[in-house]
Amino acid sequence: MQLLKRNLSSSRKFCTIMMKLIVFVLLAVLIPAKYASDQQSCGYPCIPESQINQKIQEAVDSKVSSVLLKSQLVCTDAFARAADAHCPSGHKATGCACGMACGSWDIRDDTVCHCQCANIDWTSARCCKVGIVG
Repeated sequence: MQLLKRNLSSSRKFCTIMMKLIVFVLLAVLIPAKYASDQQSCGYPCIPESQINQKIQEAVDSKVSSVLLKSQLVCTDAFARAADAHCPSGHKATGCACGMACGSWDIRDDTVCHCQCANIDWTSARCCKVGIVG
């Protein structure tokens, strides 16, 4: 009987120690987690990062769309009675055509159409730029 009482007493002490340990571990884990989640949700007066990113994106979208609405592609033709046709200042060559059924051409320095066949009688260049209207 004495042995049984001693075993019950030591068993209760063990259970009490284990309960205290479990409560301590739960508190040690839950309290920092609560404060960490409070900092991430960022209450008044700070603004969450997702809202900041949304505001930046809205501002960029409105500026970009207003510029795009005012822009247009402005194209013109350049013609020469030689192998090279030069685009006007500010324009880029986008395509070429050559006389005498010559289909070999290249664009040099972004602004000059050059026909590669010998004895070319004419060269034409399509020249374009992005212009802002208004």
